[in-house]
Amino acid sequence: MARLQEYDISTTFKGTVVESTRITPEDYPDEIRHIVLAVEKGTFHFELGQSVGVLVPGPHEFGNKDHFRLYTVASTEEGDKPGTSTIALCVKRCFYIDDVSGERYPGVASNYLCDLSAGEEVTLAGPYGIAFTLPNDPTANILMIGLGTGIAPFRAFVKHIYDVVGEWKGKVRLFYGAKRGMELLYMNDQKNDLGQYYDKDTFKAFEAVSPRPHLNAPIDLERTLGENAAEVWEMLQDPNTYVFVAGLEQVSDMLDKALSKMAGSDEKWMRLKKHLIACDRWAELIY
Repeated sequence: MARLQEYDISTTFKGTVVESTRITPEDYPDEIRHIVLAVEKGTFHFELGQSVGVLVPGPHEFGNKDHFRLYTVASTEEGDKPGTSTIALCVKRCFYIDDVSGERYPGVASNYLCDLSAGEEVTLAGPYGIAFTLPNDPTANILMIGLGTGIAPFRAFVKHIYDVVGEWKGKVRLFYGAKRGMELLYMNDQKNDLGQYYDKDTFKAFEAVSPRPHLNAPIDLERTLGENAAEVWEMLQDPNTYVFVAGLEQVSDMLDKALSKMAGSDEKWMRLKKHLIACDRWAELIY
């Protein structure tokens, strides 16, 4: 994985804020926003699962002119709004605690983006990253597993499958985890984009939350996968199943633990995982 300093940002383009919508409740401590940016037609072409670079103007610490961060695009290649040259980002307003002083500092890029209003411009670069390649066969099975803002590429994936490709005959399964139900992005009362696909015969979404979020207990992704172990394991054995994983690093550990249990041992699961990777049927986007 390349360090941020190694990304090529020599070519940039502008995005204009069309919409910035909070998708967690107003009285909820964590602010997460769905931000739609208009880009000039032809300036930015990306594929599903790729990221865009955001350059926050400085000056910044250590004399840096710009502060650079990556955000996965949460919309399809056809635009977040049909017939428009737009992209969407899912952004959590972040804060960090200094290990020495204990002081709380705002994350530069996330706060910059969350503070933008409609009509304001942002400097962008990219795209970056390996695309999540959708199989050409509409009878293929799609298994998506993510945490937190890792839902971004899967929102785009599901919209592409049903709005762009059209009829999809294979199974499409989404396992998505968040600390609390209110953080189940695009699946809550504030913005339920994925809800419009619940009536599709091939689509099912399964939610995993922390059993004790007030005690910072981990998201119980293992339990949710375990409750659907028969179908998940059957899909993994099927040579026409493709697996996509996205989110913070912890999602990999949670997933390996759950799937090792299904396989009967760590060794058996690792053998199958290596096989899936070798066959280009396993793709990860880990932050």
